[in-house]
Amino acid sequence: MIQKKICLLGASGVGKTSLIKQFVEGIFSDKYLTSIGVKIDKKRVECQSDSVQLMLWDIEGIDRYCGFQPKYIRGAAAIIIVVDHTRSQSLIEGIEIFKLARDVSDVPAILAINKADLDSTWHWGEDELAELSHPFSHTFHTSAKSGANVELLFSTLAQKLLSEAEQ
Repeated sequence: MIQKKICLLGASGVGKTSLIKQFVEGIFSDKYLTSIGVKIDKKRVECQSDSVQLMLWDIEGIDRYCGFQPKYIRGAAAIIIVVDHTRSQSLIEGIEIFKLARDVSDVPAILAINKADLDSTWHWGEDELAELSHPFSHTFHTSAKSGANVELLFSTLAQKLLSEAEQ
Protein backbone atom coordinates (compact mmCIF):
# COMPACT_ATOMS: atom_id res chain seq x y z
CA MET A 1 0.00 0.00 0.00
CA ILE A 2 1.21 3.48 -0.83
CA GLN A 3 0.16 6.72 0.85
CA LYS A 4 -0.42 9.94 -1.10
CA LYS A 5 -1.23 13.50 -0.04
CA ILE A 6 -4.07 15.10 -2.04
CA CYS A 7 -4.97 18.79 -1.63
CA LEU A 8 -8.44 20.11 -2.36
CA LEU A 9 -8.36 23.79 -3.33
CA GLY A 10 -11.05 26.24 -4.34
CA ALA A 11 -12.97 29.33 -3.39
CA SER A 12 -15.07 29.43 -0.23
CA GLY A 13 -18.35 27.55 -0.37
CA VAL A 14 -17.69 25.36 -3.43
CA GLY A 15 -18.09 22.10 -1.50
CA LYS A 16 -14.56 20.89 -0.77
CA THR A 17 -15.45 19.71 2.75
CA SER A 18 -18.71 18.17 1.53
CA LEU A 19 -16.93 16.19 -1.20
CA ILE A 20 -14.49 14.77 1.34
CA LYS A 21 -17.27 14.02 3.85
CA GLN A 22 -19.27 12.22 1.12
CA PHE A 23 -16.22 10.22 0.02
CA VAL A 24 -14.87 9.31 3.46
CA GLU A 25 -18.09 8.96 5.49
CA GLY A 26 -20.80 8.63 2.83
CA ILE A 27 -22.83 11.50 4.29
CA PHE A 28 -23.92 14.99 3.28
CA SER A 29 -24.98 17.84 5.53
CA ASP A 30 -26.77 21.02 4.48
CA LYS A 31 -25.07 22.90 7.31
CA TYR A 32 -22.31 25.14 6.03
CA LEU A 33 -19.22 25.42 8.18
CA THR A 34 -16.30 27.48 6.93
CA SER A 35 -13.02 25.59 7.05
CA ILE A 36 -10.18 27.42 8.74
CA GLY A 37 -6.63 26.35 7.97
CA VAL A 38 -6.53 22.72 6.94
CA LYS A 39 -8.35 19.55 7.99
CA ILE A 40 -6.92 16.17 7.09
CA ASP A 41 -8.95 13.01 6.46
CA LYS A 42 -7.81 9.70 5.06
CA LYS A 43 -9.34 6.83 3.18
CA ARG A 44 -7.94 3.68 1.67
CA VAL A 45 -8.86 3.03 -1.96
CA GLU A 46 -8.55 -0.46 -3.40
CA CYS A 47 -7.21 -0.57 -6.95
CA GLN A 48 -6.65 -3.56 -9.22
CA SER A 49 -3.00 -4.16 -8.33
CA ASP A 50 -2.68 -2.55 -4.87
CA SER A 51 -4.31 -0.08 -2.51
CA VAL A 52 -3.69 3.62 -1.99
CA GLN A 53 -4.13 5.49 1.28
CA LEU A 54 -5.34 8.98 0.30
CA MET A 55 -4.46 11.70 2.80
CA LEU A 56 -7.07 14.34 1.90
CA TRP A 57 -6.10 17.90 2.83
CA ASP A 58 -9.22 20.05 2.99
CA ILE A 59 -7.71 23.50 2.63
CA GLU A 60 -9.66 26.59 3.63
CA GLY A 61 -11.45 28.46 0.87
CA ILE A 62 -9.18 30.80 -1.01
CA ASP A 63 -10.40 34.26 -1.94
CA ARG A 64 -8.74 37.48 -2.97
CA TYR A 65 -8.56 38.71 0.59
CA CYS A 66 -6.91 35.75 2.34
CA GLY A 67 -4.57 34.79 -0.49
CA PHE A 68 -2.95 31.46 -1.17
CA GLN A 69 -0.81 29.43 1.24
CA PRO A 70 1.70 27.49 -0.89
CA LYS A 71 3.04 25.67 2.18
CA TYR A 72 -0.11 23.53 2.27
CA ILE A 73 0.58 21.88 -1.07
CA ARG A 74 4.21 20.96 -0.38
CA GLY A 75 4.59 17.22 -0.72
CA ALA A 76 1.24 16.74 -2.45
CA ALA A 77 0.96 14.01 -5.06
CA ALA A 78 -2.02 15.74 -6.72
CA ILE A 79 -4.42 18.63 -6.33
CA ILE A 80 -8.14 18.81 -6.91
CA ILE A 81 -9.53 22.20 -7.86
CA VAL A 82 -13.17 22.32 -6.78
CA VAL A 83 -15.59 24.79 -8.37
CA ASP A 84 -19.33 25.34 -7.97
CA HIS A 85 -21.32 25.16 -11.19
CA THR A 86 -24.03 27.39 -9.70
CA ARG A 87 -21.53 30.26 -9.42
CA SER A 88 -19.69 31.31 -12.58
CA GLN A 89 -17.15 33.27 -10.55
CA SER A 90 -16.01 30.08 -8.82
CA LEU A 91 -14.62 28.72 -12.10
CA ILE A 92 -12.66 31.91 -12.73
CA GLU A 93 -11.37 31.77 -9.14
CA GLY A 94 -10.58 28.07 -9.53
CA ILE A 95 -8.47 28.74 -12.63
CA GLU A 96 -6.64 31.52 -10.76
CA ILE A 97 -6.00 29.18 -7.80
CA PHE A 98 -4.76 26.51 -10.21
CA LYS A 99 -2.27 28.98 -11.71
CA LEU A 100 -1.04 29.94 -8.22
CA ALA A 101 -0.63 26.25 -7.33
CA ARG A 102 1.27 25.66 -10.59
CA ASP A 103 3.83 28.25 -9.50
CA VAL A 104 4.63 25.99 -6.54
CA SER A 105 4.06 22.47 -7.85
CA ASP A 106 3.51 20.64 -11.14
CA VAL A 107 1.67 17.63 -9.70
CA PRO A 108 -1.38 16.28 -11.55
CA ALA A 109 -4.48 18.45 -11.19
CA ILE A 110 -8.11 17.42 -11.46
CA LEU A 111 -11.06 19.77 -11.91
CA ALA A 112 -14.15 18.87 -9.87
CA ILE A 113 -17.21 20.80 -11.02
CA ASN A 114 -19.35 20.33 -7.92
CA LYS A 115 -23.06 20.75 -7.14
CA ALA A 116 -24.09 18.97 -10.35
CA ASP A 117 -27.44 18.18 -8.69
CA LEU A 118 -28.39 21.89 -8.97
CA ASP A 119 -29.17 23.96 -12.05
CA SER A 120 -26.12 25.56 -13.61
CA THR A 121 -25.84 29.32 -13.95
CA TRP A 122 -22.65 29.20 -15.99
CA HIS A 123 -22.67 31.12 -19.24
CA TRP A 124 -19.94 29.03 -20.93
CA GLY A 125 -20.74 26.55 -23.66
CA GLU A 126 -19.25 23.05 -23.83
CA ASP A 127 -16.43 24.18 -26.16
CA GLU A 128 -15.48 27.09 -23.90
CA LEU A 129 -15.59 24.84 -20.84
CA ALA A 130 -13.38 22.28 -22.58
CA GLU A 131 -10.85 25.03 -23.31
CA LEU A 132 -10.90 26.29 -19.72
CA SER A 133 -10.46 22.77 -18.32
CA HIS A 134 -7.69 21.85 -20.79
CA PRO A 135 -4.78 22.04 -18.28
CA PHE A 136 -6.40 19.45 -15.98
CA SER A 137 -5.69 15.74 -16.34
CA HIS A 138 -9.37 14.94 -15.69
CA THR A 139 -12.63 16.82 -15.20
CA PHE A 140 -15.51 15.41 -13.15
CA HIS A 141 -19.04 16.76 -12.64
CA THR A 142 -19.73 15.84 -9.02
CA SER A 143 -22.44 16.21 -6.43
CA ALA A 144 -21.46 15.93 -2.79
CA LYS A 145 -25.18 15.87 -1.98
CA SER A 146 -26.21 12.93 -4.18
CA GLY A 147 -22.76 11.33 -4.29
CA ALA A 148 -22.69 11.44 -8.10
CA ASN A 149 -19.16 10.79 -9.44
CA VAL A 150 -17.54 11.37 -6.03
CA GLU A 151 -16.25 7.80 -5.74
CA LEU A 152 -15.22 7.87 -9.41
CA LEU A 153 -13.23 11.07 -8.88
CA PHE A 154 -11.14 9.66 -6.04
CA SER A 155 -10.79 6.13 -7.42
CA THR A 156 -9.59 7.49 -10.78
CA LEU A 157 -7.07 9.66 -8.98
CA ALA A 158 -5.88 6.74 -6.81
CA GLN A 159 -5.43 4.54 -9.89
CA LYS A 160 -3.48 7.32 -11.66
CA LEU A 161 -1.17 7.78 -8.66
CA LEU A 162 -0.66 4.03 -8.32
CA SER A 163 0.20 3.72 -12.02
CA GLU A 164 2.74 6.56 -11.68
CA ALA A 165 4.29 4.90 -8.62
CA GLU A 166 4.70 1.60 -10.49
CA GLN A 167 6.60 3.20 -13.38
